[in-house]
Amino acid sequence: MNNALLKKVHQLCQGIDQIAMALLDRELLTINIFYPQEMELERLFSSNPEAYPPGGRKQKKGTPWGQHVLIEQKIFIGEGTEAIRQSFDDHETIERLGLQSIINVPISNHARCLGTLNILMTLPRVKPEHIETAQYLGALLQPGLITISRKQPQRRL
Repeated sequence: MNNALLKKVHQLCQGIDQIAMALLDRELLTINIFYPQEMELERLFSSNPEAYPPGGRKQKKGTPWGQHVLIEQKIFIGEGTEAIRQSFDDHETIERLGLQSIINVPISNHARCLGTLNILMTLPRVKPEHIETAQYLGALLQPGLITISRKQPQRRL
């Protein structure tokens, strides 16, 4: 992928992060690209690159979270440390950052998951308006992930 395109997508991600910070009091926002053949996510953007650097990968094959978000393309809401512990291998890092709730929004195009928008907060509970705002932010992110998915070579196992 060329640098100019990557820069534009990064600017889009930064804008979405700024909105999430203003409206949701987010403490961490990450955006992932989904590789369906491997059931793997690759971090495209992170508001905290020290803890969650871009380029980091997560394997989601055989996980309830992967089925729910990536295959069924449903929003995941995790509230409290136990819900986070059950769903994420990196729960210790999440807990160390003081994060207690998460909204994972699948970003899709023509019934195909392209990636996820992940918003983490210190609040123990997610409010309905947080979910609605996260969905709108995911919709804003869709054109950037469509562009990336078209420019990337198809990966195989």
